[in-house]
Amino acid sequence: MKLFPLHLIPNDTTIDFMRHRRPVLALMVVLLVASIAIIGFKGFSYALEFTGGTVVRTHFEKPVDVDHVRERLETAGLENAQVQTVGSGNDVMVRLQADAEHNNDADAARQVAEQVRAAVSTDANPASVQPAEFVGPQVGKDLAMNGVYATLFMLIGFLIYIAARFEWKFAMVASITAFFDLILTIAYMSLLGREFDLTVLAGLLSVMGFAINDIIVVFDRVRENFRSLRVDSLEVLNRSINQTLSRTIITAVMFFLSAFALYLYGGASMEGLAETHMIGAVIVVISSVIVAVPLLSIGPFKVSKQDLLPKAKDVEELARRP
Repeated sequence: MKLFPLHLIPNDTTIDFMRHRRPVLALMVVLLVASIAIIGFKGFSYALEFTGGTVVRTHFEKPVDVDHVRERLETAGLENAQVQTVGSGNDVMVRLQADAEHNNDADAARQVAEQVRAAVSTDANPASVQPAEFVGPQVGKDLAMNGVYATLFMLIGFLIYIAARFEWKFAMVASITAFFDLILTIAYMSLLGREFDLTVLAGLLSVMGFAINDIIVVFDRVRENFRSLRVDSLEVLNRSINQTLSRTIITAVMFFLSAFALYLYGGASMEGLAETHMIGAVIVVISSVIVAVPLLSIGPFKVSKQDLLPKAKDVEELARRP
């Protein structure tokens, strides 16, 4: 059996993806609306970075496992604590959600620090704590706005790049598809109840980058086929999907497996990033096939050979110039 090159599916598939494009796109619109509704009604469980809270630095006499510290905190009733190693393995940073009853209260900070010390300290490995500090909610607001700005800048940058490389119809469809992927991934994390922290935010941004990269590969084949094939537009789009299908799936599988390894061995602090990548990989590979390309045959986004031929003529004229 020939192992390389690796093919998860045959290269010469002839699946008619465009046959049911309208009901499939209608279903995707329903799914998008449902996702927005889930986000609006269920919301998120925001992490300390976005809500504010208490930070307690804890020192142990011996190196300690952060997962063990987290388990002891949950047992003591201090749930949703973020535990991170600081410097050597003897120091950990414990972050707890804000307490509305004792917001910015010095006595409350001391009480929280003492609760943390009592929860994590053992006879075999006693712990000491430094005075707790409050992180105000304004920090979380700034981080949230920075995340929104980063998402907008990414979308605008992709829009300009794709419009310059292809044309505006491709750019609009790519941006719509990436937005669709983003909303579905966010809705999944909201439905799952996953705590929304900076790792999840980073995962969402990287999922958008992966989506745009995947879409550009398919669109590049669409452009080449429009210029070289003498068939109708739907057949061009169908062939383009089938010709890039193996590459699209292999890339998504590799992305998923790397995220799955991070989920298994990266610890609790990396679970949000890993889960975002895994669900994003599945959504992106599906949307690249049944959303992005079919949109190029609908309404104002419909692409024809005439849309691309002028650019092809310009390239030929430039090539003939001395």
